[in-house]
Amino acid sequence: MRASIPEPKVGDLIEIFRPFYRHWAIYVGDGYVVHLAPPSEMAGAGAASIMSTLTEKAVVKKELLDDVVGRDRYQVNNKHDDKYSPLPPSKIVQQAEQLVGQELPYSLPCENCEHFVNELRYGVARSDQVRDAMVAAGIAGVGLAAVGLIGVMFSRNKRQKQ
Repeated sequence: MRASIPEPKVGDLIEIFRPFYRHWAIYVGDGYVVHLAPPSEMAGAGAASIMSTLTEKAVVKKELLDDVVGRDRYQVNNKHDDKYSPLPPSKIVQQAEQLVGQELPYSLPCENCEHFVNELRYGVARSDQVRDAMVAAGIAGVGLAAVGLIGVMFSRNKRQKQ
């Protein structure tokens, strides 16, 4: 464990700050986490690990938290405890342990590592980073459309004056 970060409690969600995205795991005790990882996901892979998100299958792995985190930063982030009641820690661990070694479908928008851990903790599969990315893409799209519309209007106005 890292000296400055207290050991997580069983059932805690672990948010790992990879370059360009967040990887998620669930703490199952004794320094171990369970997480959904594409076969090519390696701890501390950095920017290369972003390519692992393009696969269609992933494996449920039980590994030491420090090994999964590698050189990246992490935090406990049970961010939905105010919306959903966490399942009992013993049930979370039991479900997580039963899935270890299984290959599951993987899809960035609807079956990713964040969906996986939220389903284990709350019984609800959700991913805020996917939702946030879609909102950002929507805002960017609206902004581009507005710029294009202004350009068309400016062009028409200019032609009418000629």
